[in-house]
Amino acid sequence: MAAPKKRFDEMVAKLKEHGYRLTPQRMAVLKALADSDDHPTIEKIFKRVKPDFSSTSLATIYKTVTLLKELGEVYELSLSEGNRYDAMKPFPHPHLICVNCDTVTDVDINHLADLAAEMSRKTGYRILNQRVDFFGICTDCQAE
Repeated sequence: MAAPKKRFDEMVAKLKEHGYRLTPQRMAVLKALADSDDHPTIEKIFKRVKPDFSSTSLATIYKTVTLLKELGEVYELSLSEGNRYDAMKPFPHPHLICVNCDTVTDVDINHLADLAAEMSRKTGYRILNQRVDFFGICTDCQAE
């Protein structure tokens, strides 16, 4: 996983490259995303930004996250309780999702690209995207 400072710098560079303004609120959203390893919701990002930028609206957060998603700098994970966002790994990758507390954890599986290629080979589909999630009960919830 990329270090938070490195990811922040990469997202800033991408916005600059495409000519987008780097407003203080937008920079705060980038920082909140780069510092997150919990796949935050829009609401969680808003709560992290709001103390430093009281005039920030949810709309600003939505617009910034949508822009980052369009630029390939944020991966959106749609779950039953709502969308979560990952700026540390902005590409399809497997997740462990706790059905009790909704914790989302990244999982490194070496052969995921091989699986997509095999699916394409066996079905003739041109694979555009992939998603592999595992649902269970995390160790913290099991301990309760």
